[in-house]
Amino acid sequence: MRRWLLYTGLVTALFVSDTAAAQAAATPRDSSLPTRPGTCVFTHVKSVEERLSDGNRQWVAGSGSAIALTNGGYQVSYDQLPEVDNTHSGDPVMMCLVALPSNCPRGDDRGKVYTTTDLRTMKSWTLPDSEHECGGA
Repeated sequence: MRRWLLYTGLVTALFVSDTAAAQAAATPRDSSLPTRPGTCVFTHVKSVEERLSDGNRQWVAGSGSAIALTNGGYQVSYDQLPEVDNTHSGDPVMMCLVALPSNCPRGDDRGKVYTTTDLRTMKSWTLPDSEHECGGA
């Protein structure tokens, strides 16, 4: 009987340990921005914003969607995107670099395009990191 209890306890402990390790491995962690097309990172939503704000730091409703991520990432659209607007601060996301701008003036790295997936809603969007591509206004 004691061996059975010891065995059951050991199996339970191993199961709990393996489950905790699997959950820790599956938990998204913040990291820097992806640097090569086709690479992805896990991060979190810092804030969901409108594209424009007025002089009093109030968001201008309907001016487009914007989102800031805790890894320093930022995406913006002239359109209102429900996928972005329904995201919440703190949501875990996977951010993938899909395109780099080309023929940019020195020091102007705007225009990177990312696909981001909210892991809470499982909705994705593909947007640039700036309203204008490099060399633009």
